[in-house]
Amino acid sequence: MMQLSLRAATDADLPFLLALRRESMGPHLATAGLHGTDEDFMVRVMHRFDCAEIIMAEGRPVGLLKLLREPDQWHVLQLQLSADTRGRGLGRRLLEDVMAQAAKADVPVTLSVLKANPAKQLYERLGFSVVGEDAHEFRMTHLAPGRQP
Repeated sequence: MMQLSLRAATDADLPFLLALRRESMGPHLATAGLHGTDEDFMVRVMHRFDCAEIIMAEGRPVGLLKLLREPDQWHVLQLQLSADTRGRGLGRRLLEDVMAQAAKADVPVTLSVLKANPAKQLYERLGFSVVGEDAHEFRMTHLAPGRQP
C-alpha cells in the first residue's frame, strides 16, 4: 500500500498543478462541452490556493487536495490524482480520512462533480448523496453520522 502524506502547496508546485489539472480534468471538461485553456486551468489552480495541499506518495507529488474547512461544513474544492495513481484506492483513502475528521467535527462534507466524471460512483459508494445539480455538475453531501438532512 502506498504511503500518503499531504503538504502545503507552494508557488514551486504551479507547473505540476497546471499539468495535473490539464491531464486529470481536461477530458471530463471536454466530454461536458467545457473546453478549457491553460489560462482557465490556472484560474482553477489558483482558486483558494491557501487551502491547497499536495498529495505525496512515496516521496513524489501525485495529486492535489483542496479542502475548505468552514464551521458548518467542509467542502472538497478539488481532488485530483495523476493518471498513474488513479484506480489504486488513494482517492478513497483520502476521502475516508476527510469524512472521519469531519464526523469528529460534526460537520457534513460537500463537493461538486462534473456529470461526465466517473468519480461520482466513488462518492456514492462512500455515502455521498446528490443534493442538487446544474447543467454540468452534481452537488453532493456526506452527512456526519447522526445528522439529519
